[in-house]
Amino acid sequence: MRAMRSGLLLALTVGMLSIACAGEASAQLKAAARAPGASAPPSRGGGYDGGGYRGGGHGFGAGLGVGTVLGILSTMPPAGGQYGPQGPYIEDGDGAPPPRRQPPRRSTRRGASGAPPANERRYVPDEIVIEVPNSITPQAIAALERRHRLTRLESQRVQLTNSTLFRWRIPDRRSVASVVRALEGDRVVSAAQPNYLYTLQEDASAKAPTAPAEGDAAQYELAKLHLPQAHSVAKGDGVLVAVIDSGVDASHPELAGAIAATFDTLKSAFKPHFHGTAIAGLIAAHSRLMGAAPHAQILAARAFDPAGDSAEATTFNILKSLDWAAANKARIINMSFAGPADPAIHRSLEAAYKKGIVLIAAAGNAGAKSPPLYPAAYAEVIAVSATTADDKLFEASNRGKYIALAAPGADILVAAPDASYQMQSGTSFSAAEISGIAALMIGHKPDIKPAALRAALLATTKDLGPKGRDAEFGAGLADAYRAVIEEVAPPKVTGEIKHRHKRLSSDAE
Repeated sequence: MRAMRSGLLLALTVGMLSIACAGEASAQLKAAARAPGASAPPSRGGGYDGGGYRGGGHGFGAGLGVGTVLGILSTMPPAGGQYGPQGPYIEDGDGAPPPRRQPPRRSTRRGASGAPPANERRYVPDEIVIEVPNSITPQAIAALERRHRLTRLESQRVQLTNSTLFRWRIPDRRSVASVVRALEGDRVVSAAQPNYLYTLQEDASAKAPTAPAEGDAAQYELAKLHLPQAHSVAKGDGVLVAVIDSGVDASHPELAGAIAATFDTLKSAFKPHFHGTAIAGLIAAHSRLMGAAPHAQILAARAFDPAGDSAEATTFNILKSLDWAAANKARIINMSFAGPADPAIHRSLEAAYKKGIVLIAAAGNAGAKSPPLYPAAYAEVIAVSATTADDKLFEASNRGKYIALAAPGADILVAAPDASYQMQSGTSFSAAEISGIAALMIGHKPDIKPAALRAALLATTKDLGPKGRDAEFGAGLADAYRAVIEEVAPPKVTGEIKHRHKRLSSDAE
């Protein structure tokens, strides 16, 4: 037995010496081949071919190539080194091993990057919005903040997406795009993006300081939309319509008893604004004016901060408003504003749609050459363009395959702060009228789903422009009476949404 062991040991020793010799010979051959003017040395069945040593010769190990020898040698620690838990390492000068290298962080981000397109400027220039799972600890968030050199401004737990949103400031001169990309590589972050800016969709050039003397007679949209006939069937009793807008004047006579709840995302002192007041009135007015759904209830969310004649809102404040509206059982959300594509807002809208909330938005007032504006261009949203008193397209109204239908939006008599009235134009007001009609439909059929409601709206329109659906009027001018009484089987929701996404992609191109 001892003899056998000795023989094996001797064989192993000879074999290792042969491997070492083969490695040394290979190195010598390579050096000779690299020498200026040198020719390849003779070999016995092998030789250097420029890429490695071809095996040759005789004896134990002679048939092993350099790759085999290097493979064996690569498993040995360097001189003075040891094996660590993840392979060999070299000791520091004090004899202590360096810290164990951490594996790369894996991001929990979903989908494409949230970095803004190169030509996009509609966002707060030094702010970031990030989304993280609710399971992330405060300590991890604090560490994330330090890692990326950011300053926390506020946070919001979002029920719609079961996540938490943070708004952070970039305190140095780094670009929003570079910070977004850095955050997306962090395992703590589900999504990162700019804090986008949105604007209300009224046409400021069409304003007049006071209403004409005709009063209700100036509301030509009532006859155009067949609202008096619809009111003989339904008035939207108790249907909750969320208005995400500027400050609504709840004391206006047109809105007496119509404001169910209010929500303010802004830190500035509350001040009623003409746009929010007008939108709420077009939905639920019931004094001198007649709203589309005079018995509906308004959930008024102030997200837009007045800046001169108009107002702006950020991604963060719109997200907070959407979540509040859903938590307060809104059946409809009116969004009379427009801006860039926004991944975080889209995720919340998808969640709201799945909860059975009808989503309606202004198509935008950027005119014929504008690309699609959002949230109207999202597949879950009913996009509304604006018409004039003679059924022409309002000149500033956006066009596109995402337009669902149209409603009057030029020279509309609306409620304004301090019990006053104004004439206004824009797709904002067309969207509000459709939100009111949707409230009539829900009041008449409380269990109607968003897909069925949309189908009924589009199936009962008056065709305008080119025959059939088009990029200006969508399916046509809304008809409130026919929509309320219509019986339409809902399309398959997933198929409808996928079809609209496909159309929008080609439209954007």
